[in-house]
Amino acid sequence: MTKSIYVGNLPWSASETEIRELFEQYGTVHGVAMITDRYTGAFRGFAFVQMEENEATTAIAALNGTKFGGRRLRVAEGRERRSGRGDRRDRRHH
Repeated sequence: MTKSIYVGNLPWSASETEIRELFEQYGTVHGVAMITDRYTGAFRGFAFVQMEENEATTAIAALNGTKFGGRRLRVAEGRERRSGRGDRRDRRHH
């Protein structure tokens, strides 16, 4: 089963390849989602990495608080996305 990992405080210059390589030290990376601003398209400094559950737990413990690109990473278990926003937006159109 895969687990989502939140990776925060990434340098603005970080690439998907660099993030993937960082996490591949701990197992197979199934995906990297770099979060961008919906209006400007600019990278927001955080990403989500998908890994197998046991490998994700190891990666979180090993990488949280380590330096990457001169910044101290915040690595934690990803949380489910809240769906409340879509409901409010849908009501506006009726």
